[in-house]
Amino acid sequence: MASSNDNYKFEGWVGEDESSAEGKMVWKDYEPKKWEETDVDIRITHCGICGSDLHVLRSGWSKAPYPVVVGHEIVGVAVRVGSQAEGGIQVGDVVGVGAQSDSCLNRDDSPSPSGFKCAECAERSENYCTRTVATYASKHRNGDKSYGGYARFHRCPSHFVFRIPDGLAPEFAAPMLCAGVTVYSPLKHFGAGPGRRVGVVGVGGLGHFAVLFAKALGADEVVGISRRASKRQEALDLGCTEYIATEDDKDWETKNARRLDLIISTVSSPKMPFSGYLGLLRLDGTLVQVGLPEGELPFRPLSLEGARRRIAGSGIGSPDEIREMLQLAVDKKVEPWVEKRPMSDANQAIIDFEDGKPRFRYVLVNEQ
Repeated sequence: MASSNDNYKFEGWVGEDESSAEGKMVWKDYEPKKWEETDVDIRITHCGICGSDLHVLRSGWSKAPYPVVVGHEIVGVAVRVGSQAEGGIQVGDVVGVGAQSDSCLNRDDSPSPSGFKCAECAERSENYCTRTVATYASKHRNGDKSYGGYARFHRCPSHFVFRIPDGLAPEFAAPMLCAGVTVYSPLKHFGAGPGRRVGVVGVGGLGHFAVLFAKALGADEVVGISRRASKRQEALDLGCTEYIATEDDKDWETKNARRLDLIISTVSSPKMPFSGYLGLLRLDGTLVQVGLPEGELPFRPLSLEGARRRIAGSGIGSPDEIREMLQLAVDKKVEPWVEKRPMSDANQAIIDFEDGKPRFRYVLVNEQ
C-alpha cells in the first residue's frame, strides 16, 4: 500500500490512457516520491481544474507518462514537514502548491545544458529554470514520478509550497496558484498599472483572473475581448470597462485600432484572429500569449512592424510572484468566480469543464 506513514495513504484519480480525459479516470493508490527532509506532505482540501489537466490526460501536447494524477492548483493542510523544509512551514498550516514542484535552485549538481550555473534560479526566476519539475506528469530530481492534486494527499519540495495568507478562502486561493499567477506575472512584468490600457482576450477561466488582477493593479481601462456578445454582461460584471465581440461587433478592428498598451491572450484556439488583436496595440504595445493551443497560431509579421509591437510569452510565475499575488488578493479583496465540486465527482467535472460550463473555474473539494 502506498503510504507516507501509518496514518494516511496516497490515493487519487488516476488517468491510465487517453480515454481518461473523457471522464474515465480511476480512483486508486499510487506511490509518491520518496520522502526527503526538504519535503512537505499536504492533506488536500481543494484542487482547481485547469485546462492543462485535460491536455495532459488526452496526450494533447505530447504523449503523457501514464499513469498520471493531474491537478496543480492544490490547497490543503501541512501534515508532515521535513527537518530541512524552507519557509517556516509548520504542521497545521494552510498551504498551496501550483504548477511547479521543483527546479535546480542553482545547486552545485545542476548546471544548465550549457554547463554554467542556472542564471534563472540565481535571480529568483525559478519558473524559467531549464531543470523545472512539473507538479504532475514529470520526474523529481531523485527520478521518482510527480503526481498532482486530484487526490487525498500531495508531497512536494518545500521551496514550492506556499502559505495561504489569512483572509483568502481556500477555494479562491487554489485556482490562483496556476491560472491566477499565469496572468498576474505578465500583467505585473509588462506594467499593467495606472495610466495603462489592458485588453484581455478570452473572458473565461484564465481571462477572468486577468480582468480581476489588472483592476487590482490599477489599470485605467480593462477591455474584455471575446467572440460573441453573449459574454458582454459577464465581462462588465467582472470589472471590464468595455467589451469587444469579434464576431458580432462590426468593424471592431478599425474602431479599436491602436487603443491598448498591453493584451493578455488566454485563448488556446489556433483559429483566433491573431493579427486583428495585434492591430489593437499602440506604439510599443505588447501582446502576451499565455493560452497554449495544441496547433499553431496564425501570424503575419506585418502586423508588428507598423507600431513596433511585440509578441511575448510568459510561463506561470516564480515563488516570489505567487506570494506577492496571494497577498494582493487579500489586500484588494480579489474574489474569483468559482464553483465547488466534490472530489468524488471529478470525472463528470472534467467533462463539464471541457464543455465550457464553469463560470469561471471549478474547484474540487475533498469531502472528508
